[in-house]
Amino acid sequence: MKNKLLIIGASGHGKVIADIALKMNKWTNIAFLDDDVSIKSSMGIEVIGKSDKAITNIQEYDIFVGIGNNSIREKIQKKLEAEGASIPFLIHPSAIIGEKVELESGTVVMAGVVINCCTKIGKGCIINTGASIDHDNVIEDFVHISPGSHLAGTVKVDHGSWLGIGSIVSNNVNITSGCEIGAGAVVINDITEPGTYVGVPVRRI
Repeated sequence: MKNKLLIIGASGHGKVIADIALKMNKWTNIAFLDDDVSIKSSMGIEVIGKSDKAITNIQEYDIFVGIGNNSIREKIQKKLEAEGASIPFLIHPSAIIGEKVELESGTVVMAGVVINCCTKIGKGCIINTGASIDHDNVIEDFVHISPGSHLAGTVKVDHGSWLGIGSIVSNNVNITSGCEIGAGAVVINDITEPGTYVGVPVRRI
């Protein structure tokens, strides 16, 4: 871990990443990169260049991808990994993290989140504000669990899926990769085909 942090993306999601990083109080210097050259600063934090500048700063900075889109975040993080970047995970101080919870690089756990024991969360995930993930869950790489979502015990969410705000997943349910679960949706059975699912209980649309 380095004492400087570079965040790729200075818009909405990136701002929340910066806020969490500031509250963690682990970095003496935080800066943004963003491809919108009209953005000179965000939250009072300087934008020091475009995203392609990340590679030239690998030796000096930890680097975090503050982009909400799962596929774009994955593409950028994998490129950084291939170049040997130091990619931390971030945890808001108000989050509650159980025993034997595993978090991988590039994942952020936001304010008010509860993750109970023996859960594994992969690379580049977003566990958003006020979400809860109960015991023995497996959240694979580059998943987004939106604000206020609640996952019961022994849930598995496969690579790159997105659970909308306020969604609920019953216990012992598997959700395959490439799924989008709508806001307020309730998942009570396994989802085995990629697609968009909405409703209570969910149906594919």
